[in-house]
Amino acid sequence: MEWLVVVLNFIGQQILNVPAYLIGIITAIGLMALKRNAGQVVGGALKAALGFLILGAGAGVVVGSLDPLGKLILAVTGAQGVIPTNEVITAIAQDEFGAQSAYVLTLGFLVMLALARFTPLKYVFLTGHHMVFMATMLTVVLSVGFGDGAGWLVVVIGALLLGVIMVVMPAFAHPWTKKITGNDTIAIGHFGTLGYIAAGAAGQAVGHRSKSTEEIKFPQGLKFLRDSMVATSLSMVLIYMVFAIWGLIALPLQEALDIFGSADAGAFIMAAFAQALQFGVGVAIILYGVRTVLGELVPAFQGIAEKVVPGARPALDIPIVFPFGANAVLIGFLSSFAGGLLALGVLAIWLNPMFGLALILPGMVPHFFTGGGAGVYGNATGGRLGAMIGGFVNGVIITILPAILLLVLGDFGFANSTFGDADFGWFGTLVGVSVGVGGGFGVVLAILIAVVLVSVAIVFQIRVVDTGWVPGAKRDVWIAEEKAAEKAVLDAEKARRKAEREASAEAV
Repeated sequence: MEWLVVVLNFIGQQILNVPAYLIGIITAIGLMALKRNAGQVVGGALKAALGFLILGAGAGVVVGSLDPLGKLILAVTGAQGVIPTNEVITAIAQDEFGAQSAYVLTLGFLVMLALARFTPLKYVFLTGHHMVFMATMLTVVLSVGFGDGAGWLVVVIGALLLGVIMVVMPAFAHPWTKKITGNDTIAIGHFGTLGYIAAGAAGQAVGHRSKSTEEIKFPQGLKFLRDSMVATSLSMVLIYMVFAIWGLIALPLQEALDIFGSADAGAFIMAAFAQALQFGVGVAIILYGVRTVLGELVPAFQGIAEKVVPGARPALDIPIVFPFGANAVLIGFLSSFAGGLLALGVLAIWLNPMFGLALILPGMVPHFFTGGGAGVYGNATGGRLGAMIGGFVNGVIITILPAILLLVLGDFGFANSTFGDADFGWFGTLVGVSVGVGGGFGVVLAILIAVVLVSVAIVFQIRVVDTGWVPGAKRDVWIAEEKAAEKAVLDAEKARRKAEREASAEAV
């Protein structure tokens, strides 16, 4: 039987332990379950594995760009500057936690299907890249909390927590999602949900008499910001230039030049500019890798889900709501970025000196997607004012929470990147603090978190979602009154013109 041990060891260490291979195998299993032919199964599995390898290559480019920026920020401020980018921190973590996170992802998906099948929470989370991000974050946080030698415990608890968070968050956001879409056919499956709920609530609070953002006509010159790759590169150029100039002013010249290995100030500025563009290149490579993986992985998961949980609502990525408020997306994005800048100031002036929290620099990717989504949610309940305030609140949330999350990420708290969306922040911190107590009590607390979340979500689903509660009802009444008044004016004008025509005809 010695040969069997050798074979199993080879499979475990050389195949299942390599994330790219494991993702490929999972994809193949899903495609076979959908009864695809052999060519489609092999091609899909290879594309998924190649996509994962591309993701790793892009991470190398991004890390090479972030390292000098981190050194520069540390030199001029004495504080750690972190760019929150989910793709980046996930790719960085894959070397050490890739295999475990792949198991968490697969088992967590099964837990989600079981909860969707046997509870009132009929949501199937299909945003594949956010499944990967959350699985990775939970693996890191649980590994730090439980310590070495807790591999399978990390997988089991991580899968439970992943499955739970994937069904409860779409449920909590669903009243606002239905308000946006006008029906009950889709849900939101994106881990910026706390920001969207906060934006919707903020819109309700401030926008009782605010008109929709979609009545605004934006200049064509600002629409380029809707391209996330362009916006990301531009933001990094601005960030790099600010700190490069600051470095030349605040640091001894030679110390500043040594950061990039430059010969003079001009070369230093251009090196900073080049590194900023490299960041954009790396993110583009990573996003291409993610799309390549998900192009095969998500259809496989979706097909399985349709067979196991018939009638469930698909929980989809946040851009699914963008067509319901294109102007709200841009307003929310800009407002979120402004909120991030304000929160960065609070971190620099107060929270960093007092509590040692890292400086979270505004990352265009999270601000664009979650800020844009928050703008749509805020607009749905509070119009233009709701979109602005909702986006701003989201920006503050996704700046403060990632700084707190870094405290439970262990060595990855020094990677110059972190998870950028709201749910990673609050959920990761809650889980990290709970399991950080250690031992069996930490396990009990983690399970208790899952039980409480599911219980609260079920109550919310039955008593709020299923009863048809509509957020922003006061504004709806005002809009109806405004439309009725406008209609009355138009009808009066038509009647006046008709009377004038009749009078003119009689005179003739």
